[in-house]
Amino acid sequence: MPAPEAVLVLNSGSSSIKFGLFEISTAEPALLCKGLLDEHEARPRLVVKGAAGEDLFEKRRDEADADGGHLFADALAFIDDRFGQDSLRAVGHRIVHGGPDHSGPVELTDDITAKLEALTPLAPLHQPRCLAPVRTLSAIRPALTQIACFDTAFHHGLAPPASRFAIPRRFEQRGVRRYGFHGLSFEYVAGRLAGIAPQLVAKRTVIAHLGNGASLCALRDGRSVDTTMGLTPLDGLVMGTRSGTIDPGVLLYLQQHEGMSVEDVQHLLYHESGLLGVSGMSADMRTLLASREAAARDAIDLFTFRAAQEIAMMATTLQGLDCLVFTGGIGEHASEIRGAIGERLAWLGVRIDAAANSEGRERIGTGDSAVDIFIIPTNEEITIARHCAALLRERHAA
Repeated sequence: MPAPEAVLVLNSGSSSIKFGLFEISTAEPALLCKGLLDEHEARPRLVVKGAAGEDLFEKRRDEADADGGHLFADALAFIDDRFGQDSLRAVGHRIVHGGPDHSGPVELTDDITAKLEALTPLAPLHQPRCLAPVRTLSAIRPALTQIACFDTAFHHGLAPPASRFAIPRRFEQRGVRRYGFHGLSFEYVAGRLAGIAPQLVAKRTVIAHLGNGASLCALRDGRSVDTTMGLTPLDGLVMGTRSGTIDPGVLLYLQQHEGMSVEDVQHLLYHESGLLGVSGMSADMRTLLASREAAARDAIDLFTFRAAQEIAMMATTLQGLDCLVFTGGIGEHASEIRGAIGERLAWLGVRIDAAANSEGRERIGTGDSAVDIFIIPTNEEITIARHCAALLRERHAA
């Protein structure tokens, strides 16, 4: 049996890396296996599962692995042993920020990687984590093709006024503008929506990607026309540990009157705010929903208030709302959150069917809802696999 043509997709999080290995010789990438690299445990581990979730491989390292190099070597060795040494064609990376220059996937060179590292101030929490595996894999297997797929690319067509800040134009000319994020998720969900309900593609749609990181995207004709995140992934909705939109005067106050440094404020906004900051107990929505503490309810109330408020803002951009889609860990699994957001948007004609919502059905709108409402699980990894397959085909044809 010939070795499959495969792409390894890496999706780097704050403490671990999700990955999927996809067969790309078929029209649609097919998942061969998936897993997790967790290099921040006391004993770093690699876990590999089959496409159906069955256990395939697990390995722990006795020593701390600061750059994850040993785990990546273990992962590559597993792929070679199971699928053949010639199977792996490329590695695809989710890169959070592509800046103004990247509207689609790109093969990573040392020069491009350096330029992406220069964007770290625009995504200080995410960009280094996304790029670290690129350097590690280059050292382990220099000839292996690596491809960057950007969370900002889906929003690349954002135009004024949606893309503009009300600051002197000279800063906009230097790239200080609204970029938007979660684009790989929005791209996947928009594609799934087109397959489920083609008649809605031309309609006014808001996708709510709600999770530890959260943002909204307003779509018209399947294209992003507005979104809640801006220059950085810090803007917009309340998130697990991120503040979302905040009065800039608060930041000035913290520095001028609380004596906080720029680094202190950055840490506060990225790591100590959001659901964690308001509740004082957890950034995990599941923990808050299970709690009877008043502070937990306060955090949930603020989360749903702001989500509904900004969905209405997206509807203003669209001049109406025909379709609302929930995705992301909270959006897909937390019926109470979907219901509370729906109640706040009843004036827009949003009517959520309680039974359908509780059961997590694909369509959760009532028969008399003026807005079509869906739950569509996201899949950033297969979006990356599709982009990598297309880029490799283009390179082969050339």
